[in-house]
Amino acid sequence: MLRSRNLRGQLWKSFAREGDSDEGNEGVTRPTLETATSTLAGMSTSAHRKGPFREGDLAQLTDPKGKLHTVKLTSGKVFHTHRGGVDHDAIIGLHSGSVIAATGGAVYLVLRPLLDDFVLSMPRGATPVYPKDAARIVGLMNLHPGDRIAEAGVGSGALTCSLLKAIGDHGQLFSYERREEFAKVAETNVTTWFGSHPDSWTLKLGDFALDLEERDLDAVVLDMLAPWECLEKVAASVSPGGVMIGYVATTTQLSKFVESIRVTGEWTEPRAEESLLRTWHLDGLSVRPDHRMNGHTGFLVSTRRLAPGAQLPPRRRRPAPGAYGEDYTGPGSDRAVAEQNNAKQLES
Repeated sequence: MLRSRNLRGQLWKSFAREGDSDEGNEGVTRPTLETATSTLAGMSTSAHRKGPFREGDLAQLTDPKGKLHTVKLTSGKVFHTHRGGVDHDAIIGLHSGSVIAATGGAVYLVLRPLLDDFVLSMPRGATPVYPKDAARIVGLMNLHPGDRIAEAGVGSGALTCSLLKAIGDHGQLFSYERREEFAKVAETNVTTWFGSHPDSWTLKLGDFALDLEERDLDAVVLDMLAPWECLEKVAASVSPGGVMIGYVATTTQLSKFVESIRVTGEWTEPRAEESLLRTWHLDGLSVRPDHRMNGHTGFLVSTRRLAPGAQLPPRRRRPAPGAYGEDYTGPGSDRAVAEQNNAKQLES
């Protein structure tokens, strides 16, 4: 449910986001959401995964160039393109995987959209966590059906959808968002994807660093500007052995977050990584990487909660020369010097 500031039950209008032109971008597909979402009533996507399309379902149309268009099926409406129109009524009743012709003769493949496609075409408040990162986050969190987890920064609801799918109907996700306008967009997007507000989801307006009250959580993901501000709260909420994931955009944030984790002494040695995704061109004997790839979008930091009173063994690996030199003023500068000296003693 959506809590605080009388947001429960409010409806949010999400305007269509038109795709970029394909001119000069052969082979690049850009999903578009053709229909604005003016009410939560009657929406459905994943709620109807099988059987014929019904009114209110989302349908994904792929044109001859591979460009994706996502439309919300409404009786009496027409999807217009420069290749002609496609009647929504002609799609309603078809099965996913059907082929339909526009009035201009162009043929479209009709499918139910995957979550990846929906995320790229959904109305946005904040920049979403893209599918390549969301998939890795779910894996790093080691999620199972029934897990209890928390999310700081709901953004547009993209990562929220992936988390809810992973924990299932018997899990529980507590999402915190500071900005009301982002919470409204996320509420609409998540409800659109699942067909109704998931019972396993609690969306709260508030500051994660101040308002987090859940305990015995299996995992937490922090998608925020300053994740180091809430380490104390997270440590009190995550069960021993539980996972904390941070998603940050810059190396400055990355360094400060990792060093802040080390200073607490309550987490395992953090690990940082990024996801890079490259598709391939395949035509007969012409097999090569595509000229474009999905490069850096953010850094993922993963660590696990230590048991109360446990202390990590000292690191034997000496930090790189100058890593904690006289110019370093970040978290744990005193600890870093002591760690360098300890590494030297262990090597001698």
